[in-house]
Amino acid sequence: MSQEKNPVLIVAGEASGDLHAAKLVKELSAAGNFAFFGSAGEKMRAEGVEPTVRADGLAIVGLLEIGRALPMFWGVYKKLIAEAEKRDAKLAILVDFPDFNMKLAKALKKRGLTVVYYISPQLWAWRKYRINTIRKYVDLVISILPFEKDWYAKNGVDHVEYVGNPLAMEVHPDSSKDEFCARHELDPREPIVALLPGSRGAEIARILPVLIETADEMWHRDCLIQFVLALPKGKREKVASLGIEVPAFITILEGETFDALNASDAAAITSGTATLEAGIIGTPMSIVYKTSAINYKLLRPLIDVEHFGLINLIAGKRVAAELIQDDFTPQTLSDELFRLLEPVVNASVRAELAAAVDKLGHGGASKRAADAILRLVSVART
Repeated sequence: MSQEKNPVLIVAGEASGDLHAAKLVKELSAAGNFAFFGSAGEKMRAEGVEPTVRADGLAIVGLLEIGRALPMFWGVYKKLIAEAEKRDAKLAILVDFPDFNMKLAKALKKRGLTVVYYISPQLWAWRKYRINTIRKYVDLVISILPFEKDWYAKNGVDHVEYVGNPLAMEVHPDSSKDEFCARHELDPREPIVALLPGSRGAEIARILPVLIETADEMWHRDCLIQFVLALPKGKREKVASLGIEVPAFITILEGETFDALNASDAAAITSGTATLEAGIIGTPMSIVYKTSAINYKLLRPLIDVEHFGLINLIAGKRVAAELIQDDFTPQTLSDELFRLLEPVVNASVRAELAAAVDKLGHGGASKRAADAILRLVSVART
């Protein structure tokens, strides 16, 4: 007779969290007898996580937008708690998605669950008061950024384990530059610039038009420059639905982001995980971001960090220029991309990126995270 599996609630709310959670589930499933359920995206579901709710529609940016979605989030919150109680789960793994998961941690801990927070909320950047929630309601924080454990220790939290970054040694192209160029009828001898407008609809709507204007300005100054618009899978239709027209000189592709970055001499990348992925691949970049004026006015005073871009935070210096809000214009971005295309600058930036990425570890982060959770569960049961 097979042993009954131990129910584990796991909650992710965005594409990057879904990816990291799926890798963690794979490692835990290989080492223990678990039945995972919760808020699951496509990759988590592929690893066998039973979707109490589907995470695909939970990624919302902006205070106003989140405010409008509060009834939906409240429903998800109640459904997850009810399912955890129904299954008598003893362990919850909360993955990134802090505005939702920090509240969920409190509710779950009060119901007697052991709470693990995988991918620490960025308390060092803003809303530091939330460290009190971590201190009281989270049993283990698993960090994937090298400076976080020391930051927590300085703020009186010692139940933090740094495991390295899951993307280190796992982000790599599937095609060489020559293969990529042959596939998309590009000339590998001429400059290639990648444009990454993000994955969320609101990001694409605000950022992609500026990227297109930038490409147009650069192309009219130098028609030998080739542009690739690297979209996540399934986002081409989203671009069309937003009424955004992409000029014919820009090559549009889906699901080939790593290959596109590898083949590119420079890139304009929406702030987020993609900046770290580009850093790992070694592509010189400019980091861009734009939200609504009211969101920026409300959020900017709350952010207490020297750099926005993940790769800059890891490097501890401004390796990639950050063009945020009003600084993000076709003129400023085109000037920066032309600078990055200069051979001496390009080579220097690639060397700085390599030095920063070396701090992330050299693979195996998901297994180390799984081992940390197994140790915690073992201690909790003794």
